[in-house]
Amino acid sequence: MKISLIIPMYNEEAIVEATLREVSEYMKSTFLEDYEILCVNDGSTDKTPSLVAAFPDPAVKLVSYGENRGKGYAVRRGALAAAGDVVLFTDCDLAYGTGVIKTFYDVLTSPEAPDLAVGSRVLHERGYGEYTLLRRLVSRTYILVLKILGGLRLSDSQCGCKGFRLAAAKTIFSVAEVDRFAFDFEAILLAEHFGMRFCEVPVAVERHGKSSVRVVRDTLRMLRDLRRMKKRIKAMEK
Repeated sequence: MKISLIIPMYNEEAIVEATLREVSEYMKSTFLEDYEILCVNDGSTDKTPSLVAAFPDPAVKLVSYGENRGKGYAVRRGALAAAGDVVLFTDCDLAYGTGVIKTFYDVLTSPEAPDLAVGSRVLHERGYGEYTLLRRLVSRTYILVLKILGGLRLSDSQCGCKGFRLAAAKTIFSVAEVDRFAFDFEAILLAEHFGMRFCEVPVAVERHGKSSVRVVRDTLRMLRDLRRMKKRIKAMEK
């Protein structure tokens, strides 16, 4: 079964070549030729798209557009372009390593495979790795807010690694609208709305890139998106 790996990218010229070398070697050794790597250029203003386009692995494909829209939009574009039986996204800094790719693939191709697999740092004993106390606090606070105000039943909605069976990815992202921080939770809500089965996969942060999260701005944006998405999904039920 083919796997599509989506990597959203915004101004990643400093790491993109090293990331693609590592991911390409891993995918070749693990999946032979039965894979594609969809690099979604989210309106970068540096050399990111040209470096991706020049990478020698033909399985590396560039999806690009001019305006920065946010990670949610980038993942959505990648999912709608994906051709693999399994669709997985992870960050360009490979925060969860490469081994996690096969872990998700095995879950989503098992006899009792769910439609959606959600990475959880909370369920892994070393899930947050060497996160600073502030980053741990911010992450836990976001999750708590989603549980209280959004009805989140999972342990972690914001982990940057999630996998889907192809039909589920197409169904969810064909109607998803959130472009930025809360897009993960929107995907979970839509999966619930469509009656999809999902599970949590314990994952650990292995590498620590610079966080782009701005606590006040992103919290307010998340609350706004949360209110809108719940209203919209409720309307879909009528």
